[in-house]
Amino acid sequence: MTTQRTSGRRKQAFAAAAAVAALLTTAACGGSSDDNGGGSKTGAAGFDAANNKVAQASLVKKGGTLRFGGAQDADSWDTTRGYYGFMWDFARYYSRQLVTGKAEPGKAGAELTPDLATGLAKVTDDGKTYTYTLRDGVTWEDGKPITSKDVKYGIERVWAQDVLSGGPTYLKDFLDPKGEYKGPYKDTSKDKLGLKAITTPDDKTIVFHLPKANSDFQEVLGLVSASPVRQDMDTKSKYGLKPFSSGPYKFESYSPGKSLTLVRNTEWKQSSDPVRKAYPDKITVQFFSDANQLDQRLLNGDLDLDINQTGMSPQGRTTALKEHKGNLDNPVSGYIRYAAFPQSVKPFDNIECRKAVILGADHVSLQTARGGPIAGGDIGTNMLPPSVPGSEGQKYDPYAISGADKNGNIEKAKAALKACGKPNGFSTTIAVRNNKPVEVATAQSLQASLKKIGINAQIDQYDGSQTTGIIGSPSNVKKKGYGIIIMGWGPDFPTVQGFGLPLWDSKYIAQSGNNNYALINDKTIDGLFDQYVSTLDDAGKAKISTEINHKVMEGAYYLPFTFEKFINWRGDNLANVYTTDNYSGTYDFVNLGLKSAK
Repeated sequence: MTTQRTSGRRKQAFAAAAAVAALLTTAACGGSSDDNGGGSKTGAAGFDAANNKVAQASLVKKGGTLRFGGAQDADSWDTTRGYYGFMWDFARYYSRQLVTGKAEPGKAGAELTPDLATGLAKVTDDGKTYTYTLRDGVTWEDGKPITSKDVKYGIERVWAQDVLSGGPTYLKDFLDPKGEYKGPYKDTSKDKLGLKAITTPDDKTIVFHLPKANSDFQEVLGLVSASPVRQDMDTKSKYGLKPFSSGPYKFESYSPGKSLTLVRNTEWKQSSDPVRKAYPDKITVQFFSDANQLDQRLLNGDLDLDINQTGMSPQGRTTALKEHKGNLDNPVSGYIRYAAFPQSVKPFDNIECRKAVILGADHVSLQTARGGPIAGGDIGTNMLPPSVPGSEGQKYDPYAISGADKNGNIEKAKAALKACGKPNGFSTTIAVRNNKPVEVATAQSLQASLKKIGINAQIDQYDGSQTTGIIGSPSNVKKKGYGIIIMGWGPDFPTVQGFGLPLWDSKYIAQSGNNNYALINDKTIDGLFDQYVSTLDDAGKAKISTEINHKVMEGAYYLPFTFEKFINWRGDNLANVYTTDNYSGTYDFVNLGLKSAK
């Protein structure tokens, strides 16, 4: 999953981390009940009060305006095209799916629950056929009923990648792996509903026919890319400017990069929607070009929360921890930050050379560069996020990254260099995005560690807005000699397939837009993914998930930095607030409310 937030002026993150270190330590200790978790306004619920639990649920009132701010607009508000994590979260205000994540805190939020459908799927044909029945009373914003054909058409739009690129394509990959359907805009059938893998026997019934079973198919139907779209309201590439609502709110106005306002969809019926409570009357979003300005508006009480949900900037965080600690939550984000070693760049085609980097790195220094244990996260010991079934968290630490060798082990690293035929070390290049100050600082930390074992690493700061064509191009990576690529990744949906398939399966190595940066081509890993998708029981899936993670770590393809954490702001007037694993540890927007009308 992609998460975005524009950066302010580039800073040396070591200095920024040191400036807030003492405050972060204090925050970790919480505070007494009479000070709301420390240095906070009286309306705050307390430090970490909404982290995997509900804060101030009993105080929620119907009405008022919920005020978001953001340092970056969505990639698109079109349900087919959006890929930013906060867009998926926010889109539940104006879009519905057959199934969706539960509106509950923590791990429970990642469990699927019926939405437009009367229940979870009836699965037959050895996991290849999924049947759903739509609820009574589900309507569009003009009062017309939502039909099975609307759901089918919304899904068919995923095939129109020439017009609607940018969003996830799992539905296309699962339902039509050979790419035989050309999408609704090139569909020659009269009703433009020619995708044979989906049938609609009547307006209330929709049936999915998978050519090959995939145990995560229902997870994919819970993504916003499976939202219905009504054919007569489809404005194609312009749909993201004013999507037609199937949820409790509809677009009133939108000025890209500036502001967005949602108002109540008066045709939505609470009786038809078991998920959404629709507490506010209005929802506004104001976008800022400067993250520090956004944080100041949050601190002033002019806004209720940050829509981007990627943590406060160092400047805002420092003030918030000192004066408003009770307004802060410190969730584990679900993202892993890491370095990948492309095997096309010598000597990283040798596993011992890859191990030398892992063993020689100072993992505490890398954690500090990313903001320390509170703002940066726990030291990452492996490549499977704690929120994904099958993860063992820090308990699985094959290279003693958070244990005996947390500050690096020069002796072991030099032994690995000798084993890979480079006893005196070697030279390489670390590739890092120039618009991510914390990543630049991480590269500098790694550079300093590697110098101690004879590896001379220069840092190439490339244009962060051109990631796809620079590090996403294996030929360019080889040409530039990028032996180490610094990146991060979060799950599209909380399974090993939703997280690791694009990173680790050889079928996903692409000549453009590649995410398998290490160029992993391991038949064992590929085979485990094949086994996973045909395994239907949860215990069996979790076991395979663990096995895949072990194989990835045994191959030494990555150096994990942190299981990322954020410092996120929660306004005084917010009620019914909680973080959810469904959106990688950020707040679940769908049932946020206010304590008083504003």
